[in-house]
Amino acid sequence: MRQLLKSFLPRGLYGRAALILIVPIVVIQMVVSVAFIQRHYEGVTRQMTRSILVELQYILSAVGAAPTDEAAGLAAGALANALQMQAQVQLPDAGPHGTQIGFLDWSGRAMSAVLEEGLPGYQRVDLMSDPRQVRVWIALSSGRQLEIDFARSRVSASNPHQLLTVMILASVLMTAVAYVFLRNQVTPITRLAAAAEAFGRGETLPYRPRGAAEVRAAGAAFLAMRARIERQIESRTLMLSGVSHDLRAPLTRIKLGLAFLAEDQETRDLKQDVADMERLVDSFLAFVRGDAMEETAETDPAALVQDLALRTRRLGADVEWEGTSVAPVRLRREAVARALENLASNAARHGKKVRLSLRQSGAVTSFVIEDDGPGIAPELRELAMEPFQRLDAARDPNHGGGVGLGLSIAADVARSHGGSLRLGVSEALGGLKAELVLPR
Repeated sequence: MRQLLKSFLPRGLYGRAALILIVPIVVIQMVVSVAFIQRHYEGVTRQMTRSILVELQYILSAVGAAPTDEAAGLAAGALANALQMQAQVQLPDAGPHGTQIGFLDWSGRAMSAVLEEGLPGYQRVDLMSDPRQVRVWIALSSGRQLEIDFARSRVSASNPHQLLTVMILASVLMTAVAYVFLRNQVTPITRLAAAAEAFGRGETLPYRPRGAAEVRAAGAAFLAMRARIERQIESRTLMLSGVSHDLRAPLTRIKLGLAFLAEDQETRDLKQDVADMERLVDSFLAFVRGDAMEETAETDPAALVQDLALRTRRLGADVEWEGTSVAPVRLRREAVARALENLASNAARHGKKVRLSLRQSGAVTSFVIEDDGPGIAPELRELAMEPFQRLDAARDPNHGGGVGLGLSIAADVARSHGGSLRLGVSEALGGLKAELVLPR
């Protein structure tokens, strides 16, 4: 029941705030209005019925004093005409049997109760044959009945709808005013959320704190945090540039020195060690540098995958790729290309066949890389995306493997774009299936 109720409730801040504000007002107005209308108009009806009860009693007394039934009918008719009524003396059981009052006619019930209490011989009332008329039957001492007809407006308020109309108009006006104030309070929160979400994707949206004091304080804290993070990223990037230069300089000197040595097995092993060191340095720098300094731009995903297929073929893998035309996506081209290259190089390293595909549905674009290698067990897939995790000896950097950063870099790139990296089993090739999912 709770889950069913949640499915009908609004999820946005606008809807929930409006629900909190409007529902109590509407419920209170409905309860107060129903109670007020019922009690007020019942009271008005009782008061008006007591006023006309005096006239009915006067007619009834004149009819009772008449010596014959004909004289009683003439006296009732004359007095009724003078009082803007209609009256006639008739045989018993004439007219409908039983009181005729609508189920929701609360004022009619109040009127019937007053007439029954004040009229001796009161039998029944008919309010349904003609909604604008009241027909009352009274038993006479002679055994006959006195039927009296008069306008319903003489015992009931004629404009009960006016209160409802005023209440509805006032509710609409107050709801509109409340919506304006609610919008002024919620809009700064939504702008803050949009700026924070954009910054999580590496974008910097212009934002100025507005709204209530608490929202302004949260906005100022966000701006201070964003500035600190940007300074930290800038400082880290400058430091890494220096580290890259300092590490590559001695490696270059070692390579130059090895070039003048005689070519033998020991020299070839040293050159391979230097190449491995360069590859390790590039991997570490790619992991630490990330993609925060790169701006997003409209990019053709199919062109990215086509370039990836060419680079993967150079690694000696059998690459299968069918071109697909999809809509451009706004992303960081170099970062996504680096993530895809890491996934493709892993696939080429652990398998012989690599299959590249591109899908675009709804609000996401998916880059899928599959291979026919051993794959990764389900319980190790989350661990494989953590930094510096090598799951087996084949991934040992001393044996041609990586340093455990390829999947981690790809996962970081996906998260920085608001997407994710999913690992599974390739149905076509039987190996690992890596899916880089990015929002459009």
